[in-house]
Amino acid sequence: MCGIVGYIGPRDAYPILIKGLYRLEYRGYDSAGVALHDGGLKLYKTHGKVDDLASLVNGQDASGTSGIAHTRWATHGEPNQVNAHPHYSPSGKLAIIHNGIIENYSSLKAELMNRGYSFSSDTDTEVLVHLIEDIQQNEHTDLEEAVRLALNQVVGAYAIVVISEECPDQLIAAKKGSPLVIGVGEGEFFIASDPTPIIEYTKNVVYLDDEEMAVVPRKGKLRVKTIKNQEKTPYIYHLEMQLSSIEKSGYPHFMLKEINEQPRSIKDSMRGRLNAAKGIISLGGIIDYEQKIINAKRIIIVACGTSWHAGLVGEYLFEDLARIPVEVEYASEFRYRNPVINEGDVVIAISQSGETADTLAAVELARAKGATIIGICNVVGSSIARATHAGSYTHAGPEIGVASTKAFTAQVTILTLMALSVAEKKGTISRSRFYQLIHEVDAIPAKVEQALKVNDEILALSGIFQHARNFLYLGRGYNFPVALEGALKLKEISYIHAEGYPAAEMKHGPIALIDEEMPVVVIATKKGSYDKVVSNIQEVKARKGVIIAIVTEGDQTVKGMADHVIEIPETDEALVPLVATIPLQLLSYHIAVLRGCNVDQPRNLAKSVTVE
Repeated sequence: MCGIVGYIGPRDAYPILIKGLYRLEYRGYDSAGVALHDGGLKLYKTHGKVDDLASLVNGQDASGTSGIAHTRWATHGEPNQVNAHPHYSPSGKLAIIHNGIIENYSSLKAELMNRGYSFSSDTDTEVLVHLIEDIQQNEHTDLEEAVRLALNQVVGAYAIVVISEECPDQLIAAKKGSPLVIGVGEGEFFIASDPTPIIEYTKNVVYLDDEEMAVVPRKGKLRVKTIKNQEKTPYIYHLEMQLSSIEKSGYPHFMLKEINEQPRSIKDSMRGRLNAAKGIISLGGIIDYEQKIINAKRIIIVACGTSWHAGLVGEYLFEDLARIPVEVEYASEFRYRNPVINEGDVVIAISQSGETADTLAAVELARAKGATIIGICNVVGSSIARATHAGSYTHAGPEIGVASTKAFTAQVTILTLMALSVAEKKGTISRSRFYQLIHEVDAIPAKVEQALKVNDEILALSGIFQHARNFLYLGRGYNFPVALEGALKLKEISYIHAEGYPAAEMKHGPIALIDEEMPVVVIATKKGSYDKVVSNIQEVKARKGVIIAIVTEGDQTVKGMADHVIEIPETDEALVPLVATIPLQLLSYHIAVLRGCNVDQPRNLAKSVTVE
């Protein structure tokens, strides 16, 4: 959710902070603010986007060589200037930025109000900075200790950075349940919610673990300790991310760039893992736990949003190829349902960011019950990557657009390799079928490249349907999750209501919605239940529905029935989701652009959902 940036060192802080906020704007966009230290604290904040903050600061004193900045996704209190971060302490000598939710803020606030404190905002964050200053004054302690003691009273999630007028040579950072990374430069330090604001300045970073805090100095060494006062030795990771990967590279939007990056991101997700010529799949990240997957009586996949749709594809893959029962759970429901988990269960947690709060909580619950936890995420060093027993990174590269595209196909790629590897070792598919499938997988990047060539056709199609009020997406078998994902993409960025259904379920309710104003997108590839899908199309046409069909190249049957047809390369049924999702991503993108929507930062959404 919210984006955090901090800097301390010899340079002017403001240019670094404002650039960092622009790179984190996909995490929050309701309001933005900055606090700078230059002998005293100067604070500027406003409702709106980072552009609004930059306009506010323009022409004002933005000097200072340390500072903190924030772009907000509202939780407590409406988006306005008063609720924007940073928040001052009562004396104005401390300022704080915060991502997360302080669950017991009401009781803390009531106690502070009883002692005479007043509050100007509706946020939980202001309560925390009041508490820190109250402890500092009443316990006669320094800032570091005051922050530590305050965090021991807090229930909930947080990533915070505190700056003090009286301590010009340090920032205090801490995290629990929300991501925070510290960049280690030459005589300077950078703090951020994720590495995107940091990589321009350093590739060396420290990831804080839950309930850890860092004293970030102007000079000297970074110190890390737990909030229980146990000193820790910070481990420095080296980032492989390139600056070019977080720039638009000539594309009008990050989303379009990321859609077009999928041939490469899928290939990168297979690199070093698939050798089709030798008939080998080697997943080094899970090699020590692969036997547990092979022996599993049940696999549980936990995820949210697009990652949940990837998990549904994984269910088809593992059950079809490896003959292991699979349950796919919304992480947000799984963690509160008192689920039955056995020691022989394998839980696969999927998250692009590796920081999704509900998925992380589901991981912790399942691990506590003795399950083996396998992670699939895109961010090295992320919380889920560190909380699991083993896992595989997708290597999709940074995904800046809020609506996931290349993350989905990368996740499905990893799940495909996992299922194939387990099936081959378990003996549930023949050797000839295994070789056939791995050669099909090896060909997927080229087929995705070919599928992207329908862009102009889809742009024209989008012009016809940009004013539609509803869409229905239908698919069967492996294509049912594709229908769900296509509908989600359209909802997310164009704000058109859309629903995905198994095609056969249409007769159990949704068929009542069909008329001449209802576009129905059908994934009708020539594999699996093709004849059944053709029958479903006929049912829609009989009720004057408008059919947009995704078909296998050369298909004539559906072409003669549908109003509009988009062809994709012929692909094995198990791999169709990797190709069929491409035109649906393009359709949602072009409709959203034609409707004047902000496709990279759709309203009310944030890239990483790090709060419940």
